[in-house]
Amino acid sequence: MHLDVVDLRNFYYGTALGARVQRRLQRSIGEIWPSVRGASVGGFGFAAPFLRPLRREAERVIVLMPAAQGVLPWPREGPNCATLVHPTDWPLQTGALDCLMLAHGLENVDDPGRLLDECWRALAPEGRLLVLAPNRSGMWARRDATPFGYGRPYSFGQLDQHLTQHGFEIATHAAALYFPPSERRFWLRSGALAEQIGRRLDVQRLAGVLLVEAIKRVPAPTRGRRQTVADPLDVLGEIIRPSPVPAPNFARSGRDMLPLI
Repeated sequence: MHLDVVDLRNFYYGTALGARVQRRLQRSIGEIWPSVRGASVGGFGFAAPFLRPLRREAERVIVLMPAAQGVLPWPREGPNCATLVHPTDWPLQTGALDCLMLAHGLENVDDPGRLLDECWRALAPEGRLLVLAPNRSGMWARRDATPFGYGRPYSFGQLDQHLTQHGFEIATHAAALYFPPSERRFWLRSGALAEQIGRRLDVQRLAGVLLVEAIKRVPAPTRGRRQTVADPLDVLGEIIRPSPVPAPNFARSGRDMLPLI
């Protein structure tokens, strides 16, 4: 199920916890994509809070929001770059994007496989897909007080299997949100320390969000063009080709079985 776009906006832009989540995930994304200079970048789901820093370098940034969720104009300043789409039928040319992010997207669609097929189509060869998904073993997937408590949580193994089955090669694993999903002041203040400890100990199973980067691979053709070899007699044309000679008409009877002339 999709959360309403207004609920997502209110969480990220109207709560202290949402603002902290936004900053933490922006930092993790920046470590995976340190530069998108000149790239065409897209986001599906509710990726707008995490795409804003990329607008400084990218050639263009667009946000695709599913119809079941709803759409809001984005960004608040300048021309609108957000549009409402069907989850598996985007108004983009094949190979239009260099980088694509799924945030609050994969875990909420009815058919994740078809969504990944559409991601593969929209990406250019060697394009990069970054999936943000709730961690099934983390605390955030167990509480519906945040958007990460809705939909289908994943493990790294499940995400890797989905991506490889749909033409992607896994490039990077990362995790974020090691602090509890709480609005209490103590946890908000100690969130940075919890992130440092979680990353240092590499206890990804306790993180709230998994990040997996994958690369679109285009397989090489398995069958080449068939090449026919010319008949040796065709090389010189009809000049040396002997004219056909009818087979001799042997008599069906007679002592010597001589040809009839």
